[in-house]
Parts: sequence; C-alpha cells; structure tokens
Amino acid sequence: MTTSNTGTGDVDPAVRAELSRLRDSIDNIDAAVVHMLAERFKATQQVGHLKAAHQLPPADPAREARQIARLRGLAEDAKLDPAFAEKFLNFIIAEVIRHHERIAEGPAAADSPAAG
Repeated sequence: MTTSNTGTGDVDPAVRAELSRLRDSIDNIDAAVVHMLAERFKATQQVGHLKAAHQLPPADPAREARQIARLRGLAEDAKLDPAFAEKFLNFIIAEVIRHHERIAEGPAAADSPAAG
C-alpha cells in the first residue's frame, strides 16, 4: 500500500479503506470513553453528596495518591505512558473535587449548570 505525498487526495483505495476502518474504531472508543466518564461522574456525585451530608472534606489526598499509584501501574501493564495516565487522572480528580465543593456549598450551587 502506497500513498501519494502530493496532498491532493490521490490515495490508494486500500489505504483509504484501512484509514476509515481505523478511524471508525477510534470513534467507537471515544464514545465508550465519554460514556464511561459519565458513569464515573454519576458515582462521584453520589460520593460528593455523602461527603457533604457527613461534613467530610471534598478532597481525600490519601485516596487520590493511592488511585494515582494504582492507575500508573495499570497504565504500565497496558503499555500506556504512566505519566500521561497520571495527568489524565489528576484532571479528573480536580473536576471531581470542584463538584464536591459545589455540592458542599449547598443545593443552589450543586444544581447550577457549572456543577455539571
């Protein structure tokens, strides 16, 4: 399979078909990731309400450290860059903490669109 470097779209049909197949797979994986994140945030919202009801702090640094170590190990096993996995989890954790803080502020803050 060869391609042209002219950028004119003069691509071998077999290459174009393989590219399309791979992109379809990526699109399906992206959809699954979004749905998994939605489920994760549903669970973390419940955690936020439980924490708020019992006056627990929005963040739990010890659990976060355990989760990061755990995810780094999973990433290594999956041949994914552990540093990338840690950055990704840190981004999610920061958003979860933000949600928990808003929930702890009370119903008006938790129900606002920014609480997502």
